[in-house]
Amino acid sequence: MMTSRVLPSLNALRAFEATARLGSVARAAGELHVTPGAVSRQLHLLQEDLGTGLFVRAGRGLRLTDAGERLRDATRTAFDQLQATVRTLRRGTASGTRVIGCPGSLLARWMIPRLERLHADLPGLHLHLSPHDGEFDPALPGLDAALLIGAPPWPSHWRVHALAPERIGPVLNPRHPAFARLSGQPAAALAAEELLHTASRPQAWPQWARRQGLDPARLRFGTGFEHLYYLLEAAVAGLGIAIAPEPLVAADVAAGRLAAPWGFIETGAQWCLCAPVAGDAQLERLAGWLRGEFAAGG
Repeated sequence: MMTSRVLPSLNALRAFEATARLGSVARAAGELHVTPGAVSRQLHLLQEDLGTGLFVRAGRGLRLTDAGERLRDATRTAFDQLQATVRTLRRGTASGTRVIGCPGSLLARWMIPRLERLHADLPGLHLHLSPHDGEFDPALPGLDAALLIGAPPWPSHWRVHALAPERIGPVLNPRHPAFARLSGQPAAALAAEELLHTASRPQAWPQWARRQGLDPARLRFGTGFEHLYYLLEAAVAGLGIAIAPEPLVAADVAAGRLAAPWGFIETGAQWCLCAPVAGDAQLERLAGWLRGEFAAGG
């Protein structure tokens, strides 16, 4: 007689695995797209179900108990195996479909305008593009690859295809009241302006300032936005001066919707296509195509 499996709730196990891996209920909630309270409730139910504690408080953080460490190892192995199987099934049932994660701003402003050309140039490649905000989990769960901006050190198991150096610079609408006054002025003139900024790239303005020999503490920040996409839309609408990766605004600059009076500088990071496994010929083709698009600009 076959014995039925008696396991805790899958949602509870997912909440535990994410919390154990990320070391934080809040970060686990962000990854799972639920509230911290929902994660805490799942952890409480799981500990009640198992009849043992899995975490103890350690200062402001959490520490796994011995039981928690055992369950962490088991869930990590199980979810890794499940992820690998799902990836294989997706490839087998979707005629070569690859699931690619990328920042939502890149998806909206750079990838979508190029999809028709991508389909024409690589007709055998089928993509499912998944918007992603924040840091990527090194395991890239549910993804065949991630298109991102980063720099070494990389996770040891990643196959990293370098595509182009990251370049950023200030942009504003030529009809903005400050445009005529600032045109021809050195970069230091921006220290007197209120700058648009984004929570998703808080380091961008300070990084640019340091490369220009300016003290980041002199910068004045005005309206902030949660995501880079909204920041760039605000700049196009003439609401102020934003800091932007060159590929995401090149079309707007070419069309005159934005201007980049101070040009763009390299940050030391790279645009990369990163895969959790090596040897995928379809991803190699995609990386080559993306590299060509970045090189062509616009």
